[in-house]
Amino acid sequence: MAMSSRFTRLRHSSKSLFNSTPSLLRSSFSTKLITTPTPTANSGSSRHPFPFWSLPIAVAAGSLALYPQSNPSLCQAPNANARTEFVVKGSHKDVPQELINELKAVCKDNMTVDYEERYNHGKPQNSFHKAVNIPDLVVFARSEEEVCKIVKLCDKHKVPIVPYGGATSIEGHTLSPHGGVCIDMSSMKNVKALHVEDMDVIVEPGIGWMELNEYLEPYGLFFPLDPGPGATIGGMCATRCSGSLAVRYGTMRDNVISLKAVLANGEVVKTASRARKSAAGYDLTRLMIGSEGTLGVITEVTLRLQKIPQYSVVAMCNFPSIKDAADVAIATMLSGIQVSRVELLDEVQVRAINIANGKNLPETPTLMFEFIGTGQIGPLLFPLECQLFFCSF
Repeated sequence: MAMSSRFTRLRHSSKSLFNSTPSLLRSSFSTKLITTPTPTANSGSSRHPFPFWSLPIAVAAGSLALYPQSNPSLCQAPNANARTEFVVKGSHKDVPQELINELKAVCKDNMTVDYEERYNHGKPQNSFHKAVNIPDLVVFARSEEEVCKIVKLCDKHKVPIVPYGGATSIEGHTLSPHGGVCIDMSSMKNVKALHVEDMDVIVEPGIGWMELNEYLEPYGLFFPLDPGPGATIGGMCATRCSGSLAVRYGTMRDNVISLKAVLANGEVVKTASRARKSAAGYDLTRLMIGSEGTLGVITEVTLRLQKIPQYSVVAMCNFPSIKDAADVAIATMLSGIQVSRVELLDEVQVRAINIANGKNLPETPTLMFEFIGTGQIGPLLFPLECQLFFCSF
């Protein structure tokens, strides 16, 4: 098997690295392995193939053989309760009543001027930035045609618009520093077309990636990006999100084939076709991805899908320092092993896990890997000469 040879190469390519690590990492080597097939389309399981927030469960279940000396944290804030917020200022101008009436004719009951609703949209809980103002009204778009009409009316009255998705990001791009109209896309969550043979799907921007994967699971496919629960496809495009699987599958820009967006004047633009290989014209898809709603309102996205892997194992390793952890991560990646996830936790993050779950894990720098494949890959991971605990999903 190809993966077997890659693990063999790891043994040779990383020998010099591990020979130079402290003897503490090599003196008490022991590894526990548990591998279980990942639920597939025929297994009847409704779980996502590998939700990364389940990794703390693996952490909680871990029994590690290596316990490096515990050092005081070097990155703990003097005041753990202190939080710095950036206030985004802007000038507010009242929305004309004429625009409100015209939007009412378009959106019917799918709009509101309720203060609490406007406050929740204008000051999202997860945002690191805070705005002085909030939107003057919130509209809940139901179709691309409706988005076009809303944008044209706002352009006519020169009123700012802010597209709104799952509000799970922290960048502050959903704030309304100048007031205006907030276009909530959560009602546009249909799957327009699924092409199993081509491994792509066309969706509306309001669907969440978790909902999409539930839809795709019976077909043995999944969308690999997992930025966090509640994130929607449109917002993921707007922020160019990544997620824990980016090390294998790339970020949002690598997984979007094409999209449609409504520009500031109400015109609709389609950035590309479904063809995987094309060099025609400007790469408008990559231009829109990461624009955070400043170039247009995304109304349709064509996504690249992946096959659900048959097996997956998780490796957790403790190290005496961040540098030792980084060296092992680099050696693993350079070896050619197909790593699907790799995350680094410092002692402060491990302490947070202990507090949240009532555990007593060693509060030292920790690496978490996930390896996936089509066979029993656990026994092939012995070349990783560090303390590992494997737990299948």
